[in-house]
Amino acid sequence: MPTQLLAIRQFRATLRLRTGMLIGAGDTEMHIGGADKTVQRHPHTNHPYIPGSSQKGKIRSLLEWRAGVIGVTEGDPVKLEHLRELQGDKHANAEAILRLFGFPPPGSADERELARLGPTRLAFSDASLTKAWIAAREARNEPITEVKAEVGIDRITGTANRNGPRFFERVPSGAEFDFELRWKVMDGDDQSALRSSILAGIKLLELDGLGGQVSRGYGRVAFDDLRLDGEPVQLPADPFGEA
Repeated sequence: MPTQLLAIRQFRATLRLRTGMLIGAGDTEMHIGGADKTVQRHPHTNHPYIPGSSQKGKIRSLLEWRAGVIGVTEGDPVKLEHLRELQGDKHANAEAILRLFGFPPPGSADERELARLGPTRLAFSDASLTKAWIAAREARNEPITEVKAEVGIDRITGTANRNGPRFFERVPSGAEFDFELRWKVMDGDDQSALRSSILAGIKLLELDGLGGQVSRGYGRVAFDDLRLDGEPVQLPADPFGEA
């Protein structure tokens, strides 16, 4: 049972978009002449940003698929009550996910199990566009976002859908964001195993994507100059070899 916080470590990187990214704002109204789907913007700067919740949710879901626990959870996030149904590596990986990402308040979980796992270890920060990238766009008189048309294809005629294209606002390829992830290290933790899980999750995000329309090529990202407490860190070449 963890009883002491030993350190708070920090992962930092430049999150670079390899393709345009759509982090939807959840529009509730139609904008005449505008995009059908707009990007999430900071209420003060009006610049696009990537919510920490989006990063956390995608990395967690990828690690859960990697751990092979989706069949037990039936698509829900892994919870404390699922542990008793898992064995071997699946149990160990699911427990690591719970330690790192936390879990909702259980209805009837053993209090000793809660105490054994301890507090959530990871805290994701909202990722804002880097000042350097914004300045470079402004110097070239280029907009911060772009609008891309998506055309549906009629399966019979092979021509564009008669309803016309839909327009998606995206953050363009090459955009750079400040990535920060804080990791609480507790006494009794297997730091090597948890570190491997974190790095595997970041690598999986590189291989998959972030935001909407990933299956259409949106949201491919790279983590440049990844560092842990200021020291360079290499992502695993094969994140599945870390399971």
